[in-house]
Amino acid sequence: MTGPARQDGPPQDGPRQDGPQQEAPWTGGRATERAVCVLAPNPGPMTLEGTNTWVLSEPGSARAVVVDPGPDDEQHLARVRTALARRRARLVAVLLTHSHLDHTAGAQRLAAAAGVEVVAAAAWRDGEELDVEGLQLVALRTPGHTADSACFALPADRALLTGDTVLGRGSTVLAEDGSLTDFLTTLDRLLALATPTPEHPGLDVLLPGHGPLVRDPVAVLAGYRRHREERLAQVREALAAGAGTTAEVVAHVHPGLDPALQRAATWSVRAQLAHLGADLP
Repeated sequence: MTGPARQDGPPQDGPRQDGPQQEAPWTGGRATERAVCVLAPNPGPMTLEGTNTWVLSEPGSARAVVVDPGPDDEQHLARVRTALARRRARLVAVLLTHSHLDHTAGAQRLAAAAGVEVVAAAAWRDGEELDVEGLQLVALRTPGHTADSACFALPADRALLTGDTVLGRGSTVLAEDGSLTDFLTTLDRLLALATPTPEHPGLDVLLPGHGPLVRDPVAVLAGYRRHREERLAQVREALAAGAGTTAEVVAHVHPGLDPALQRAATWSVRAQLAHLGADLP
């Protein structure tokens, strides 16, 4: 993960384009044997190419789940229904990785049309398993980006759906209800999950909430961890230099910050200060 020093994401949800860009834009499509991405039409600096809506089903199964339906856009939801039809699968549940509207706004409309329920991220028990006609999913509580963030492991594909905990490109913001302490714990947990050992094979790919597939999970997760430690070092420097308010720390850590990113940077700095036990106005 190279490129200029990161600004910790834009205000709505966190994704930002950062560092060298891929040769072609991410357009979604088949990601693994069991996962297809339908890319939502909500691109922007906060959402990269748009929200990734994931359609999951076991090969040959007549049932499927959708993770993060994205915005309440009828054309997008129609494409999700088309993806289900191509797999000859009936929707049986709508799952959410967290509560931000660019992931959830279309959930009730999609679920109501199919007569199924929406399962919020906060409803999952850590390690809870879901079996949909052979499709095995494991819910992991992964707070940090938000308090309610969850990931879904897809063991048969050695894949992990990460929502906005890990993006396909750049770094994620710690939202207003996020926690750096929780996020560091989450990153350590996911890094252990991704790393192959004699006991388990690790992960081959991360399926993020925004941006392209992550084909090098260990390297990217380790890079996220380093980035957070670098930011903490910058906050410590700001405090040592006499910064007495959150705004002064933001100005020190993010000189020349785009005003559009001010709110997100403030959220992240507050999370960093809380992690360090520093109480600033």
